[in-house]
Amino acid sequence: MEINEKLDAALLALRQDMTDTLARWVRVPSVRAEKSAPNAPFGADVRRILDVAMADIARLGLTPRDVDGYACDAEIGRGEETVAVLAHLDVVPAGDGWTHDPFGAAIEGDRLYGRGAGDDKGPAVAALFAMRALLDAGVPLGKRCRLILGCDEESGMEDLQHYERAIGLPEKGFSPDADFPVINTEKGILGMSFAAPMEDARLLALDAGTRRNIVPGAAQALLRGDWRAQAADAFDAPDDVCEIEASLEGGDTRIRVTGVPAHASMPGDGRNAAKMLLRVLARIGVGGAAVALLDEAVGDEDAGVALGIAGRDEVSGALTINLGLLSLEEGTLRATFDCRYPVFFSGDAIVHTVSARLAPARFALTERDDSAPHHVPASSPLVQRLVEVYRALTGEDGAPFAIGGGTYARHLKEGVAFGMLFPGEPELAHQAEEYVSLESPFKAARIYAYAIAALCA
Repeated sequence: MEINEKLDAALLALRQDMTDTLARWVRVPSVRAEKSAPNAPFGADVRRILDVAMADIARLGLTPRDVDGYACDAEIGRGEETVAVLAHLDVVPAGDGWTHDPFGAAIEGDRLYGRGAGDDKGPAVAALFAMRALLDAGVPLGKRCRLILGCDEESGMEDLQHYERAIGLPEKGFSPDADFPVINTEKGILGMSFAAPMEDARLLALDAGTRRNIVPGAAQALLRGDWRAQAADAFDAPDDVCEIEASLEGGDTRIRVTGVPAHASMPGDGRNAAKMLLRVLARIGVGGAAVALLDEAVGDEDAGVALGIAGRDEVSGALTINLGLLSLEEGTLRATFDCRYPVFFSGDAIVHTVSARLAPARFALTERDDSAPHHVPASSPLVQRLVEVYRALTGEDGAPFAIGGGTYARHLKEGVAFGMLFPGEPELAHQAEEYVSLESPFKAARIYAYAIAALCA
């Protein structure tokens, strides 16, 4: 692969604008909310980030198209075939544990802090500026490259479902929403919600988690009476970043547990506050059979051993499971799991096994959704070309691999995830203090520009 000096110069000239644009996008708290207008299906703030992004797309000389508030897109190149680049503008809630304003876009040294800086506004900005650089350098494209910016990736991908119905998705492309070099396999994503009657009147309230796809970083319960001593004795602090606080409020005890949030696809990177709170309640004997069984079934691990669903395959690795939401509502204990399962596993079988495991405490399945695993062979020309570009520009070896996360790539017939997290960089998606190195979007934009040129030559 030849290095294009004009393209590199064009990218360098855009670097400061790239940083400024990313900061502007991060400052919009684009967390999904209730529909606020006909063209704002995911709430006012998500509508706002869509408007901000389309204004920047137009400012950079491309023509944005608003797809009913669900997404926007823009194209460069010409020809009958289209290669898609799919990124998203929505973010998960900020959560707990921040020392920086999660929507302040503070720059300290080489870092820009903020929710969405890495997942996925930084990569979206990198892809957009890669397209602008290709135009500035006059690189000829025999195919079209379509950038699609969605607004509901973190909450079910309703955006791409609407886009598919309204416009239609290209057959192939990549999503800059994961890791380099190339991710050609994504595990299945299974959500399961269960409910059981709470028969212990001493448990007055229980709450943990903000989204099922985030490891809960905080959990709390309210117990009738004074349980401070028992709670302190029941808690085994795993490390100095996890703690328990038990305080008396009007004669009742409030127990607060602090854990470490993480992305549900990598639950081992966090410490689940909901599971730790369950352990405290079970040890002091509060919550009855429902709490006791749930504590036993979720166990101390993330592989699903205690639930009876652990396993792996050679293509995608091991199953993981996250207890993402836990609550007590009107006498009903509710628990929601996020399970990432291997390519050759069955979502139906997992649901059946977990349902049977929790049935003795009268837990019943109330909701489920299942996104099937996605796999593109390593021999695919798309995979091979992206690997070639990555190796040529970084000087590093790189082989395609599997992840537990789910990206827009699974909506394409032949789609893969492609950066922008480089090997050795910390994975901060869905975690407190999310940041990107200012060098990373620039490096990624260069890779994306050459990749688009290669795929659309």
